[in-house]
Amino acid sequence: MYMEPLTQAIHVVGIELRTSNLEAMQTIPPHWQRFSAEGVLGQITGRLSDEVYAVYTHFENAGSNNQGLYSLVIGAAVPASACVPPGMVRVVVPASKRAVFAVEPGRQDLVGPKWMEIWARTDLPKTYIAEFERYSPDGTIQISIGL
Repeated sequence: MYMEPLTQAIHVVGIELRTSNLEAMQTIPPHWQRFSAEGVLGQITGRLSDEVYAVYTHFENAGSNNQGLYSLVIGAAVPASACVPPGMVRVVVPASKRAVFAVEPGRQDLVGPKWMEIWARTDLPKTYIAEFERYSPDGTIQISIGL
């Protein structure tokens, strides 16, 4: 883990899932399958890169915990002025202090266990506003949480 200030907000356009930790194991994998099957990344015009962002936001208990409902938006970073294609949404990761955790490159199967490790930590002042996973074309995977 390392600390990294996010100096500018990140605007992400993608497809949204409303879920909770109780349902996540059943709802999140099909959401990723939909992202791939529908070629969502290719439908996002003006994206800043081919990195895929999975943003967890709109927490029911924003600011205090990740219990209750939240949104998972899988998509790409875009300029603030970018249009939102039909059937997609825009979310904003605000500029903030962040803790960044690396996941073994190319090992999407280790993302869930890494989240379990992160949520178990009590030494980080988590904000529960906007957390994200960033998947780079070279296989790099990072999880970034707001502090």
